[in-house]
Amino acid sequence: MKVISTERSQVLASRIAGALGTGIVDVKFSQFPDGELYLAAATPDDEMVIVGSVTDNNALVQLLLLIDACEGSKNHLVLPYMAYARQDKKFKDGEPISARAIARLFKHNLADCTTVNIHEPDVLKYFGVPTRNISVGKEVGAYIKTLGLDNPLILSPDDGALSFAQGVASAGGWDCDYLDKTRISGTEVKMAPKEISSKSRPVVIVDDIISTGGTIATAAGMLYEQGATDVYAACVHGVLIGGAYSHLKVSGIREIFCSDTIERGCSRISAAPCIAAALKH
Repeated sequence: MKVISTERSQVLASRIAGALGTGIVDVKFSQFPDGELYLAAATPDDEMVIVGSVTDNNALVQLLLLIDACEGSKNHLVLPYMAYARQDKKFKDGEPISARAIARLFKHNLADCTTVNIHEPDVLKYFGVPTRNISVGKEVGAYIKTLGLDNPLILSPDDGALSFAQGVASAGGWDCDYLDKTRISGTEVKMAPKEISSKSRPVVIVDDIISTGGTIATAAGMLYEQGATDVYAACVHGVLIGGAYSHLKVSGIREIFCSDTIERGCSRISAAPCIAAALKH
């Protein structure tokens, strides 16, 4: 077994290879003048782990090309992050279920697929091969331990992400709650923990994805008003578009950290050990 990766998942792939005790297959990437993508891989092994986060359309095409290049091998796809996963149902007539459309692409030349904290686990049924979803919640919790926080409160932005927050909180036996939103007026919304006060304690807001960071930035300001001593933000997938990192820092967030499913400067947690463990079973 060897590991091969798309251009934007090289760091995570090398860590997975290290955890598996195996090597990496070299790949050369380029682009034609008309925008078409090209890649050329060295000779694949009989069994391959193909690693590629789908962060945008080019990453998707590159991953499909890489899977095709590994024809003839027993291929295990690792999809650390899948764009379009949040469009998991039709909200208006005429809309596609984008997550379903993308998942259905992964059915040729694959033995199985592993995803990491996919936004909606129900999407797994659309993949054309056996697919499992793993969580790095405990790893996020392990990193929080290194911060040395005194009695932190772990918060999810809403009740839908509470189960993930509970997994994070279990790593340290910490209190866990979710942000409850109360509409004060047509333009004003108050956010506060549903049950547990944040007064005089540090708070860590955790979610599977931080994209624009708008909700977390607003919540941070309100938590400080409610007496929180410090506010941190953590996620698995640091999409961080449109200046999100700077926006969060300006809002008073002490530290923003994520995993390496999308490789960022603030990637403090690696999904590689969890992925390697899943591939071994």
